[in-house]
Amino acid sequence: MKLKALYYFVFALSVIGCSPTVTDIYITANKEAYNNGELVFGSINEAISAVAQLRKEGNKNTLTLHLMEGEYRISDPIRITPELGSLNLIGEGDGKSVVKGSKLLNPKWEKYNDHIWVAQLQKEDSFDQLFVNGHKQILARYPNYDENGGHWQGHAEDAIAPERVKTWTNPKGAIAHAMHSGEWGGFHYISTGVDENGELILAGGYQNNRPSKMHAKYRMVENVFEELDAPGEWFLDGDHKLFYWPTEGTDIGNVLVEGVQQKHLVEIVGSEENPVRDIEISGIRFEHAKRTFMEKYEPLLRSDWTIYRGAALFLEGTQNVQIRNCELTNLGGNAILASNFNRELNIADNHIHDCGASGISFVGSPEAVRSPSFQYEEFVPLAKMDTVPGPKSNKYPSNSVAENNLIYRIGRVEKQTAGVQIAMAMDITVSHNSIYDVPRAGINIGDGTWGGHIIEYNDVFNTVLESGDHGAFNSWGRDRFWHPNRETLNEIVAANPEMPKLDAIHTTVIRNNRFRCDHGWDIDLDDGSSNYHIYNNLCLNGGIKLREGFYRTVENNIMINNGFHPHVWFKNSGDVFKHNIVFTEHKDIRLEDWGKEVDYNLFPDEATLMATQKKGVDNNSIFGDVLFVDAKFGNYTVKEESPAFKIGFKNIAMDSFGVTNTRLKSMAKTPTIPTMFFGDSSEKDAVVEWLGAQIKSIATMAERSASGLNKTAGALILAIEPQTVIGNSPLEVGDVIISAEGDEINTVADLMKTYQNNNWKGKLNLTIFRNQKEKQISLTTKK
Repeated sequence: MKLKALYYFVFALSVIGCSPTVTDIYITANKEAYNNGELVFGSINEAISAVAQLRKEGNKNTLTLHLMEGEYRISDPIRITPELGSLNLIGEGDGKSVVKGSKLLNPKWEKYNDHIWVAQLQKEDSFDQLFVNGHKQILARYPNYDENGGHWQGHAEDAIAPERVKTWTNPKGAIAHAMHSGEWGGFHYISTGVDENGELILAGGYQNNRPSKMHAKYRMVENVFEELDAPGEWFLDGDHKLFYWPTEGTDIGNVLVEGVQQKHLVEIVGSEENPVRDIEISGIRFEHAKRTFMEKYEPLLRSDWTIYRGAALFLEGTQNVQIRNCELTNLGGNAILASNFNRELNIADNHIHDCGASGISFVGSPEAVRSPSFQYEEFVPLAKMDTVPGPKSNKYPSNSVAENNLIYRIGRVEKQTAGVQIAMAMDITVSHNSIYDVPRAGINIGDGTWGGHIIEYNDVFNTVLESGDHGAFNSWGRDRFWHPNRETLNEIVAANPEMPKLDAIHTTVIRNNRFRCDHGWDIDLDDGSSNYHIYNNLCLNGGIKLREGFYRTVENNIMINNGFHPHVWFKNSGDVFKHNIVFTEHKDIRLEDWGKEVDYNLFPDEATLMATQKKGVDNNSIFGDVLFVDAKFGNYTVKEESPAFKIGFKNIAMDSFGVTNTRLKSMAKTPTIPTMFFGDSSEKDAVVEWLGAQIKSIATMAERSASGLNKTAGALILAIEPQTVIGNSPLEVGDVIISAEGDEINTVADLMKTYQNNNWKGKLNLTIFRNQKEKQISLTTKK
């Protein structure tokens, strides 16, 4: 212990004699400001030790640790255990009180070459992330970092190709990142050497519960000295030499250098029998936690997920804990994770951004699940299955809330992540959060155990930026009843119609949210998701998908430029879809039955309604201009004369999405309001933005003649922005798209309809007209 800190500790202990009356403890480097007998300490862990001593002496008061303005670097996590009793750890807010899991380094720089500097560090200075003057630097990588480069901010098919590997002096320790072949998350590996074919020998690849080969295109490699070739990059070798290429304008002789060393910053850990109770953490900025993608991972039942059960703020065995008004940033892994038994946890008004994995996670234990299965193909035989409804124990989060949190730029390293993740939990409320700029789902529910969640008033957009086949909201329900073989599953539930509710014992409600997903569905209930009530949601782009599953009611939702996607339904599913405003015909795939009721919906025009009625549904549905109050500015309230009221639609509040906290709301982004393409919209023939291009419908004889077309039809490309999806594609200005996925394209609206129905695949097969000839092009719809 340093001399000054020791002095503070002795001073504090000297006044502990008044322990029955003590309620406040101060943590500060400026002891002189506290000279009236208060308890004052120079570090958080010293103050925690004093709390333990006060409890031993009989103090039962709620104790408040005041974390005064300043930076507090920790060499071990702050551990809060049941013995500490009721406790508040309160900072001064606005980034004034900062807890860091990094070490302040003091490198003695020497010139290595024209661009790179080198400094010899000590063994204890090892770290996995480097910050210079408060800014994160880039671990030497290929391809180089590009904020607009898509997956991992830059990816390349040849990232670990033998031709590249042979240019590296020492491939051992290289870190390879790759997407799943189906883009269902990612994998991470460490190189242990090179084989006889020049291929990397890789350890890892266990971070996804659906094993696959690496994606052929979406790959990135880092921690290779020879790839240190750009400003801001660094490399730490086996002899603890730090190599660094400073960014322009950096005064290398006068920089603040920090190396990240701690996995966890706070651990609040008790048990169900002896929980940590009545804790508040607020007003603190937490940053600098290690990346955890090579830690031990565990599968979350039969979902696609595996997870590292840890986070910068880790909670287990707690009751009535609040994490409020904190900022969590520059973290290598998960920000907040509630593991196993937690009750009355309130995570509110936090600013969570720039993190390697998930934002907020509620994850229970498989020990609480009856007859659990862990791989997609697994199934417990009926004769051996525990058929008692509900959980087996209390080892899961419940009666907890995540509200008013601003969450963005998470999943910067790991791609099987979410702004809010729920698995093996019950009665979790996710309310008034703004979540965006994420690689996968904004909100994810991994299974049906045990339902009762309320997802409401959230604003979720710019999602599924780096994964595929997902939604802004995403869920699975591969519970006890579910079987990977469609026919077997159908037989099981036909014989046991209540089985879908053995695990999903409570209805999960999704209501009053605004979702936008440009690379999938706005709401995606996948494989077996059951017992949901979905209503009053505004879906701005991707529509609503229900795959398999039972007992879902979808009503009173608005689906701009899209509609309803029922996939792989079974007989007697009990599903209901009614009183919704849709813009396309229903896009059903492999249905055996249309559920309990699909009717009383509003379609944009007669042709779309008739195409749907031919499927044997929507006999009482109608068509017409929905008459929004101000669609251009995102006000989708319908006017009094709207036909929507004839099918039972009720207006949805348009001013309640996302964070309401004044400070966070001033920082939060909102989604781009889409151009409406269908129905009687006057915008449908306007110039619109699409994947980095400006396009319009061929509408005049002049446009037809200039393009050499034999009819006035097609979507004309007017301009293309570089470094965008279309900017990186074979398409050119002047091309006319005349077919997409085999559908004839007469207008931009036709193109948008086909695109909306197929963009989750990640590519679109086009026929274009160029230089008087037809040409086939495959357009990748992501960077």
